[in-house]
Amino acid sequence: MEHPEEKNHRLSKDNYIGFVRVTFTLCEKNKKAIFIEPSLIQIFAEILRNCCDKYNTKNWIYVFMPDHLHFILEGISEKSNLWECVVSFKQKTGYWFSKEMKTAEWQKDFYDHIHRNDEDLIKHIKYLAENPVRQGLFDTWEKYPYTGSLNYRLEELLQSL
Repeated sequence: MEHPEEKNHRLSKDNYIGFVRVTFTLCEKNKKAIFIEPSLIQIFAEILRNCCDKYNTKNWIYVFMPDHLHFILEGISEKSNLWECVVSFKQKTGYWFSKEMKTAEWQKDFYDHIHRNDEDLIKHIKYLAENPVRQGLFDTWEKYPYTGSLNYRLEELLQSL
């Protein structure tokens, strides 16, 4: 239930259906560094893949930072549902947390940015890929082991810059 002082900052869920592209950011509730093990990244990337398949979406990039996750999804059909994809991902990974890593949990909400038709996708991808560099974790995005894509080779995409 929404508190009276809280305002709904979301667009209608209809905005997440069809051929739309969105950048999402999900954060660990207490800013714990949880995304530091390759096995966890593999599990969560596979859950993301399953959710993308179920909701007809493709993944341009994901970046698992120690305490949060960024990814860009795009609908590939009129029935694609990016909202349901992300909610399903959060539910499945939240359940995984409750069974396997009880000290971790997602923040209640997540951040998103719906791309406009004229926005430059490659610039968004590059910005996300460079996040570990800006945070001082690695000197180049290519060396950061927790950046990838479920549908593309990032090296090829980012060479076009």
